[in-house]
This record gives sequence, C-alpha cells and structure tokens, in this order.
Amino acid sequence: MTTIVKETESATATEGARRRPRFRQGAGRQHHGGPLAYVLLGFAALLSLFPLYWTMVAASTDNTRVTQSPPPFLPGPNLFTNLKAAWQDAGLGAAMANSLVVATVIATSTVLFATLAGFAFAKLRFRGRNILLLLVIGTMMVPPQLGVVPLFMLMSDLGLGGSLPSVIFPTLVSAVGVFFMRQYLADALPDELVEAARVDGAHALRIFWSVVLPVARPAMAVLFMITFVHAWNDFFWPYIALDDANLTVPVALTRLSAGYVRDQSVIMAGALLGTLPLLVMFIVFGRQIVGGIMQGAVKG
Repeated sequence: MTTIVKETESATATEGARRRPRFRQGAGRQHHGGPLAYVLLGFAALLSLFPLYWTMVAASTDNTRVTQSPPPFLPGPNLFTNLKAAWQDAGLGAAMANSLVVATVIATSTVLFATLAGFAFAKLRFRGRNILLLLVIGTMMVPPQLGVVPLFMLMSDLGLGGSLPSVIFPTLVSAVGVFFMRQYLADALPDELVEAARVDGAHALRIFWSVVLPVARPAMAVLFMITFVHAWNDFFWPYIALDDANLTVPVALTRLSAGYVRDQSVIMAGALLGTLPLLVMFIVFGRQIVGGIMQGAVKG
C-alpha cells in the first residue's frame, strides 16, 4: 500500500512539473540597455534640449548678432540685461502671478471634476451612460474658435469681461481629462473594490474618497501637469477675453513685439522667462509623477 501511494505522489509531481510554465533564464532580472540605446536616448535628449539652448543663446546676445547669418551658437554677455528689459517692458511680474492663479485653478478643478466624471463613466451603472460619454467625446471634435463669439458675449453679460474669471470658468473641466480618467479607472480600479465598499455600506462619495482617489493618484498627477502646462501656454482665448490690467504671460509677451523695430534678443529673453516656471515645476515634481505612474502600472 505504501509503495502505491509513493508511486502515485511521484506521478503527480511529474505531471505537475510538466504542466508548470517554464520561464526563460534571467526572467525577473533588471534589464540594461546596450550602447546603442544610450546613444539614441542621448541624441533624443539633445534634440529636445536644443530649442531651449537656442532660446538662451538668442536671449544673451544683441539684436544685430542674433539676426546675422550664420547665427551664433555660443551664449553672449547680455543675458541679464535682456532679461531685465523683457521683465520691465512686458510687465512679467503681474503676468506670471495671473498665469499662476489661472493655471493652478484650472488644473485643480479639471483634475477633480474629470476624476469624478471618469469614475462615474467607468464604474457606475446608470441610464444613458454611453450616450453621455459619446456627447462628452463629441465636444472634442468641435473647434474652439466656433464658440468664441457666444462665449465672449456670455462673459460680458455675467460682468466678467476682461477679468481672470472669464478665462477660468470656461475651462474648469475638459472632455480630454474626463476621457483620460475614464480610461485609466476602467483598467486600474477593480470592480471588486467598489463592490466591497458598497457591501460595507459606503455611498458613492465615500467610495470616491476612500477607494478611487488612492488608485487614481498617478493619473491625476499626470493630468494636473498636462492641464497646468496647457493653461499656462494658452494664448488664443486669454488674448480675446482679458484686458491690459489682467494679462497672462503669453499675452504679455506680445508687448515685446509691438514696436516698429523688434528686438529679437529681448523677445527671446521674455520667452525664456515664461518657460522657466514650467521647467522648475517639472524638475520638482517630475520624479514623483514618473514614480507614481510606475507604481500604478505595477499595481495594475
């Protein structure tokens, strides 16, 4: 009897070993790129940094040198002089404060409302959900220029013409953000977590606060950065809606090219000043955002 049992266990172990998936040698190890990968990545980095470098070079020279052929490729001695001139001529102090308020409010509200709507479209079941989602996506296909005249009239009727709220209110949420958060939560948030919270008696807002937000944090960080950069660089609608007392950075920079003779070095110095806050934000928060994306990918 003992021999039969041992033979049965041996046969079972052999069959299990046959069915067990075979992993290639080295699976799970950290892979390192070869020399070609580093060369390609370095070349891509140089291409990405060259416009910023050329802006700094042009901002550090005078107007005569920056327009000559061939153009200079080394920085000149006039960087701080041109930066001071651009700061004073364009009024960039007040413009940067306005852009910071506008971009922060728009990015924060977009992340909040897009996450709420994305959670509703991804995990809640209600009548007309697919039709509403199609309507939201359909707004992405409408050119924003078509709504400029009625939007300008609406802001004027509300008494907001020329002020910062006229730029903030129309962009408190975006269809791109809703669709982005819906797609992320549909894959990253398991239905079992939502059902378990419902079984415990949690309502929709409680589920959103305790279950959805921790899962959606990486996507929220990415959406915040994308929306902040877009709101900071937006020119078309602020140029129409704002008056001279409430200018954002892109609109204020147009003052540098308003004269008969345009000083290209001062214009490039203003562009460099307008880009620096975005660079600082990415340097400070870039590691956390990339780390959050990787953490969410591993958990998913």
